[in-house]
Amino acid sequence: MAFVSDETSLEMDEISEDGEVIVSDEMEQTIMPTYGTMQDNLPRTYTADIVEFNQNEDSLYFNDNQRRIDYVLVYEDELLKEQLKNTKKGVLRKQMKKRQAYESGLMKHGLQLEATRAVSDEKLIFVKVHAPWDVLCTYAEVMHIKLPLQPNDLKNRRSAFNWFTRCFSVSENIIKPEQEFFTAPFEKDRLSEFHIQDKDNFFTPATRSRIVQFILSRVEYAVKDNVKKFGINKLLDSGIYKAAFPLHDCKFNVKSSDEKCPNERYLLFREWAHPFSFFKLQPLDLVRKYYGEKVGIYFAWLGYYTRMLLLAAIVGLCCFLYGYKSQETCTWSKEVCDPNIGGQIIMCPQCDLRCNYWLLNITCESSKKLCIFDSFGTLVFAVFMGIWVTLFLEFWKRRQAELEYEWDTVEFLEQEEQPLPEYEARCTHVVINPITQQEELVPYTTFGKCLRIAFCTSAVLFWILLIVASVVGIIVYRLSVFLVFSSSLPKQTNGPVAIQKYLTPQTATTVTASIISFIIIMLLNILYEKVAIMITDFELPRTKTDYENSLTTKMFLFQFVNYYSSCFYIAFFKGKFVGYPGDPVYWFGRYRNEECDPGGCLLELTTQLTIIMGGKAIWNNIQEILLPWVKNLVSRCRSSGAERFMPRWEQDYHLQPVGKLGLFYEYLEMVIQFGFVTLFVASFPLAPLLALVNNLLEIRVDAWKITTQWRRMVPEKAQDIGAWQPIMQGVALLAVVTNAMLIAFTSDMIPRLVYYWSFSVPPYGNHSEPTMQGYISNTLSIFEIYDFKNESMPLDQPLFDRMTCRYRDFRYPPGHEHQYEHSIYYWHVIAAKLAFIIVMEHIVYSVKFMISYAIPDVSNETRDKLKREKYLTQKILHERQMGNIADRYWKTDNVLLSKLD
Repeated sequence: MAFVSDETSLEMDEISEDGEVIVSDEMEQTIMPTYGTMQDNLPRTYTADIVEFNQNEDSLYFNDNQRRIDYVLVYEDELLKEQLKNTKKGVLRKQMKKRQAYESGLMKHGLQLEATRAVSDEKLIFVKVHAPWDVLCTYAEVMHIKLPLQPNDLKNRRSAFNWFTRCFSVSENIIKPEQEFFTAPFEKDRLSEFHIQDKDNFFTPATRSRIVQFILSRVEYAVKDNVKKFGINKLLDSGIYKAAFPLHDCKFNVKSSDEKCPNERYLLFREWAHPFSFFKLQPLDLVRKYYGEKVGIYFAWLGYYTRMLLLAAIVGLCCFLYGYKSQETCTWSKEVCDPNIGGQIIMCPQCDLRCNYWLLNITCESSKKLCIFDSFGTLVFAVFMGIWVTLFLEFWKRRQAELEYEWDTVEFLEQEEQPLPEYEARCTHVVINPITQQEELVPYTTFGKCLRIAFCTSAVLFWILLIVASVVGIIVYRLSVFLVFSSSLPKQTNGPVAIQKYLTPQTATTVTASIISFIIIMLLNILYEKVAIMITDFELPRTKTDYENSLTTKMFLFQFVNYYSSCFYIAFFKGKFVGYPGDPVYWFGRYRNEECDPGGCLLELTTQLTIIMGGKAIWNNIQEILLPWVKNLVSRCRSSGAERFMPRWEQDYHLQPVGKLGLFYEYLEMVIQFGFVTLFVASFPLAPLLALVNNLLEIRVDAWKITTQWRRMVPEKAQDIGAWQPIMQGVALLAVVTNAMLIAFTSDMIPRLVYYWSFSVPPYGNHSEPTMQGYISNTLSIFEIYDFKNESMPLDQPLFDRMTCRYRDFRYPPGHEHQYEHSIYYWHVIAAKLAFIIVMEHIVYSVKFMISYAIPDVSNETRDKLKREKYLTQKILHERQMGNIADRYWKTDNVLLSKLD
């Protein structure tokens, strides 16, 4: 483990039988003058001295107003808990000793501590942590943190759209632009080469918090059975500490009067998180400075995705309006609604025994709605979205490269990112590094790594199959409940009443199945999150980026199946393998396969997407706004009896803690939405518009939440959006296939085109244009009701004493030598569908790859800046080093000359 100590570091003397670190008399005497006296009733381990609050509620410093608070630890004083049982005192005492040993370890690594009792609850103790200059320098070198060498003198090229950007950007008089510097990994021995104007401000608050968090996660507090116990995370999980967080710099709605406070949180709330700022561009540089690069890159990606959705939303709205207007000329819809055509066509029952015959014209309204979504505009929009998603991903790569340069994270993964402390603690096997050709420690052998990967893959596949099993269970439920509801209807002979009753079972089945499916999805989400974290912990990734990427992949695979399985079922399976009335297909030999709604599966898929996207967006936004606000309100009410002045650390403690996964769920929510926007957009061209409206609100809700309702995140660096980038690329490739198959197999576009060009009969001679007249009658097959099997024969007689009924398929009629077999029309349609899929995929993929090749991931301007900065940085370091060598030789020569004289 990469622990650092200097000449003034203190060594632990011994370890007790319980595994706690004990401080020696010599160490106690050494630290006593600096940090105060020991409490009389505590064991001989060091604990931070408790001082009185100085009533300065805006202060970000110790009571001396000199040492900055870089981190805060919170625990509950066990000695003040009332009515303790004897069985609990031993546990509490062990916790107390572990905490004291941990604080001693923090002291050993040079951190300074000051404890203060809470104003609102005297049992709460706040331990303020300060990292002195020497500690910051030491660990900045250990962590390879890049720090300023000299101001950047490269001129930025002005874009032609700068005037547009300035119109919607925050004024530079309000948020001053950050000065850019050439940077290099910090080295303590070359301190003079770095741009240090003020020691107090050389390390930004974000950098100071990163360094302190690095130390907190690696300090030991116990050794038991030769196993080291270390890190603030384990102490938080065990309840020894109640919270650990860096401080916000001020209140979000009131500007701090302290001259030392930069009031960045106040500026972020007013210019970024406030609802009235929705039209402004995000102040990403300030977001990055205050919350770190990881949060900054998320909001940069979300903002870029939202701006790109604007183009897709406009095109989608135009396609929707085109489809809406085409209802007036939709011939096949008119035939369905015509009482002399659709009103005379009797359709076969869609279940056995108790299902009734029904008239085709009951689908009049749904057929009109289907004309909106199942039109030529949908085809154009599906091709456009295949190209749009490529443009979005390629241009985002360029934007991401610009941010890597501007935020100085180009070489973060190679130079700055440190191994996780859990990984370092288990490094026991020696291997040869293929790059350095030197020995290094790893936690497992190659064989052990293969076993871990095999186990984790099997666990993930098991849970995915569990979701598939739940989907199959829901389908079986739908089939059985539909049969129960249908069989419970009384026998009807009146046509309209029978039709009205016929719709009741489907409605009841859909509602109950949706509720059960929602409950199962939520339960599996809760369970799988814990399982995914356990699996990833077992994998033991080397760095936090590796850990997050591995967890992201597992969670997305699960959520992909969980959220999209019902849509894939409706789009590609429901109503596709149902047989025909005389020989229906059964599940498990008992349940008759489910057919599409009378309006068709495409309209049902559109309805499903509308409900899922709209409902999910509304629910998530209400949850993100209401839940943290209510929790914080309850917390404030509990502390309402406190004194008027509450210190900054106590105000932050009453905010909501940031989850261990940080912004993971925000990414997941947006990428799931990205899937809905791209995978099934052929059935719902308004999806980008809904996503755009949601995202405009989502940006401000997320900003409001982390600025006003959450404790301050530990600022972390990130080079890019991680595993989400290849996930979106995979979704983009899959979207071309799904949309092509939607148009081919779920919509009626291909059968209509085949009929239009091949089977329609011109009404006025051979030279006139073909029409869609007669399409409905031509595409409905005929079935003789006496050919029903006994187990599926309807109990009701057909309406108007007809001996035949119609069903959706392309089969030969009764009396034909190949009766009930697929007709030539069916094979023409299948050939046309397959040809359409191949042609559309090849066209879209060809355009996508040409666009990807034509748009480089890094722009020439950014590439030149990177090369120029690298050159100038090396030149600066070389010249300064040569200057130092020359100065040494000059001083040496002068000394020799003076001696000779």
